[in-house]
Amino acid sequence: MAEDTALDVAHEGRGVRISPVGDWTVLTLSRVAKQIETLCRSQRNQTAVVDVSRLGRLDTSGALMLARCADPDGSGNIRVEGEHEYAADLITEIGEEYKPDTEPHRREHGLIPLLERTGRGLEAAGIEFYESLAFFGRTLNALLKLFLAPHKFRWTATVNVMEQAGLNALPIIALLAFFIGAVVAFIGLNQLANFGAQIFAVELVSISVLREFGVLITAIMLAGRSDSAFTAQIGAMRMQQEIDAMKVMGLDPYDVLVAPRLVAVVLMAPLMTFVSMMAGMVGGMLVIWSVLGFQPGFFITRTYETVPILHFWAGMAKAPVFAVIIAVIGCRQGLNVGGDVESLGRRVTASVVQSIFMVIVVDALFAMAYLEMGI
Repeated sequence: MAEDTALDVAHEGRGVRISPVGDWTVLTLSRVAKQIETLCRSQRNQTAVVDVSRLGRLDTSGALMLARCADPDGSGNIRVEGEHEYAADLITEIGEEYKPDTEPHRREHGLIPLLERTGRGLEAAGIEFYESLAFFGRTLNALLKLFLAPHKFRWTATVNVMEQAGLNALPIIALLAFFIGAVVAFIGLNQLANFGAQIFAVELVSISVLREFGVLITAIMLAGRSDSAFTAQIGAMRMQQEIDAMKVMGLDPYDVLVAPRLVAVVLMAPLMTFVSMMAGMVGGMLVIWSVLGFQPGFFITRTYETVPILHFWAGMAKAPVFAVIIAVIGCRQGLNVGGDVESLGRRVTASVVQSIFMVIVVDALFAMAYLEMGI
């Protein structure tokens, strides 16, 4: 019958003899955990011998604990005595790999470390941008092949993504846009009242919602709601090696996973943007009606007469571009997920942050381009 798990320690001159007793496995180490920690703290700069003659079963967890006790400094010199089938080899091998962190990580201060961290950050951002462009090119290549062979395109998956990422998101997008339009109307009325020009709140709400807020609300909601879902779904498949199984079966992940999501988002983004625009204008219209008493018919007529339709198209033109950015970033981050949950969490966070950042940057570029073109 195997002895209970224990640890006998005998001092021999300037050294220590460690005698593990019983089974040392991940299921039994809790019985000697405190004794191990105390021994490791007191063993600095002392020699130790591990006597395995009374040791029962041993796994890598137990071998690591014995290596820490015998060699807390990580020098790699571990003496093992006694007869055991495999303990000496396992403890020695684990001890060679065990490297204790003796120095705490300290953040360096000063101009040079700051510039170094800034340079590494810029380099990482450049690499990330380059890899995103490469992924976009690979996606375009896959779409071109599917365009030449439309029977291979997965329409069922595309319609499913259109429903999940598009139709199911319409209520929350409309609600947010409604309140954004109402807030713009409130602020505009308060400021225009100083000049006796409250009537121009109609133009303020219409132009701001049509050109900017409608499409931005849609893009940000897509990035936060749908983009994170794309990364999580593809990342989970990556962790479970389903994507590797696809490749073994001769299926291209770009055709199966990326292309349907990209096409679905591009098709749904204009519809979602239109709903967002209409909801925002309704919110502004109700505020103007309640404050100034202008009927909805007056709001609609004045918008039709004073706001050019060009503002509507200026906002709608951004929707497919934002959709492509969001889908590409979400799918790319999902395919880059590693084999652990921590990697999945990092990639989901990076997906949302990068998508929103790129949407804001591209929107600024659109604004500058419209300014130069006089739109």
